[in-house]
Amino acid sequence: MSRKFKRKLILFLAPPIGYAIINLIYLSCRKKFFLPTKELGDEPCIIAFWHGKLLMQPFLYKKLRKNHKVATMISEHFDGEVLSRMVKFFGFDSIRGSSKKGAIKVLKEAFKKVNEGYDIGITPDGPRGPKYSVADGTVAIAQKKDLSIVPCNFYANSFWRLKSWDGFMIPKPFSTIYLYADEPFSLKGLDMDVAKDKIVEVLMKREDIVL
Repeated sequence: MSRKFKRKLILFLAPPIGYAIINLIYLSCRKKFFLPTKELGDEPCIIAFWHGKLLMQPFLYKKLRKNHKVATMISEHFDGEVLSRMVKFFGFDSIRGSSKKGAIKVLKEAFKKVNEGYDIGITPDGPRGPKYSVADGTVAIAQKKDLSIVPCNFYANSFWRLKSWDGFMIPKPFSTIYLYADEPFSLKGLDMDVAKDKIVEVLMKREDIVL
């Protein structure tokens, strides 16, 4: 079996199977949601979460934003293509690339999506880390388009943690999942380094609690 054929097979099978497995895990679990005290309104925002806490974010987003449109930033690597096809099953669009590769193209696409009313889903430390770092693109999009950032996280009382750079968390079936969307915050007027530090500080408040 050639490498090309294997990749085509993976791209055909992995997204729907992955989508089904994620839904089965979610449906088997008890869920507790913690949402902002005020509704976010219709204006676009950035949904930010660590790469290792990606798995349950679609369900948190749908609870948070109901029928709002969202585009997630996903790398152009092969695993990013698998993920991009998978998020389509959740009804999400994707922006392909990263702030390290094709940054200008990615930013332009993100700005276009915001202008069309989309929220932007970002893992500040994705797609390759280092863990709990923040790429320039997150700050650039927030400040250029004056978007609030909604920090999101989840925790499960029983889970598997992959031995990957991001410590990817997978809730075990029939566990309890705690899904957090905290109060939005702004980076308006902040220098790049200060803005990055603020993103880390806010996201780590919940991470420190749930670890």
